[in-house]
Amino acid sequence: MKRIVLLSLLVLPAIVLASGGDAESSRYFAQTGRESDFLPRLVNFTIFASLLYYLLANPIKAFFVGRSKDIEEKLNEIERKLQLAKDEKKEAQSRFLNSEKKAKEIVIDAKAEAKILAGKIISANKHELLVMVKHLDEKITLEERRSAREAIDEVLSENITTDDINLDVTKVIDILSKKVA
Repeated sequence: MKRIVLLSLLVLPAIVLASGGDAESSRYFAQTGRESDFLPRLVNFTIFASLLYYLLANPIKAFFVGRSKDIEEKLNEIERKLQLAKDEKKEAQSRFLNSEKKAKEIVIDAKAEAKILAGKIISANKHELLVMVKHLDEKITLEERRSAREAIDEVLSENITTDDINLDVTKVIDILSKKVA
């Protein structure tokens, strides 16, 4: 109702200013006995505005209420998606930090394993080197003995002949029985 009164007050000065005294108005005065048709037009406009308000007010209100609810639902959906995206971002950052920690741990473990393996390889090489030195010493000893035997055999075979040793059959049998027993 306040709107109708307000609308009427806004439109009233325009209508008053629009009416003027011309030949048309004198003919209207002759037919109706009034100088202007302002009052009937005002009544007609008020009736028209009231009908429009009566017919369109509820659908327009319903439209705007529905539009408001639709906008609110879309806004809530956007906020929900935004919150979901923020949660996913936090989760991704958390996974990223965890993976960085794991990567650092893997690097540290790999370095430690490399040191351990290097130590094992060094100790294995030292052991193998000691074994090789031991085998070399044994081979040197064996070669020294062999060369000594060869030298002794050579010296003995050159200097001593079978004619130099007097052995009879009983002495040879005696030596052989000692060797066999």
